[in-house]
Amino acid sequence: MLLSLMSLTFVIHFIDTLAYSVRLNSVKSGKFALSMSLFNIFVLVSRTANMFQAPLIGALIGLSIASQADPIKEVRLVILSATIGTLIGILFIPTFLRLFPKAVDRLEIKGSVPSIVVEALSIANIKRMVKNTKKPQKRMIHRLRYREIPKRLLILNTMITAIYTVGVISAYYAAFFVDEEFRLSASASSGMINGVATILLTLLVDPQSAIITDQALRNKRPYGDVKALVILLIGTKLFGTLIGQILIYPAAMIIASFYK
Repeated sequence: MLLSLMSLTFVIHFIDTLAYSVRLNSVKSGKFALSMSLFNIFVLVSRTANMFQAPLIGALIGLSIASQADPIKEVRLVILSATIGTLIGILFIPTFLRLFPKAVDRLEIKGSVPSIVVEALSIANIKRMVKNTKKPQKRMIHRLRYREIPKRLLILNTMITAIYTVGVISAYYAAFFVDEEFRLSASASSGMINGVATILLTLLVDPQSAIITDQALRNKRPYGDVKALVILLIGTKLFGTLIGQILIYPAAMIIASFYK
């Protein structure tokens, strides 16, 4: 069960990390709508994994309550899988950016996402994907225009990622510390916490990111600004998952305090 939960968490954060790089392809190719349409299939996989995550967390905490054993070690392993998923996503971005434009071009011809997926799963295309793997390059990081990206945006993204990382699991973990009659209420708080994180992301981070991306599309900013934006947002996302290790216990205690 723990392995399944960690795998799902890994997939969620791996795909969420790749989502940042879609901005780069949309600016470079000018095919923003097509890029987002194709990436929706990846988002669908991530959201589906999210649906299965909560029941598995609930089962993990339920077994811990039954055995009266604090599941903090297991909880931290789940958060660690979020960090690993983000890190592997970062390493995979150069390869993803090499493959994704080709998929967008195929979508323009085929006009169907399922047909692109079926085509990609052929043995010949899988071999091509393996040959197109590319390692991240340090020189690209040194050339970025970091100063053009608002620091407030990066701080917000770090904190929101931290909340999003521990949102569901902290609410279920809080159920371990409350009386039996309040356990369902405590675990149900997960939706509210992730809802707040989503609202903050939509209101405070996404608009600023969209402005920078849109300005680059209209040649009002250099493409390098979008590169800096994406790399810094991904970096703060990784940092946010690490902060999640610090927040998980206090967050669970705060949630539990409302039901004591």
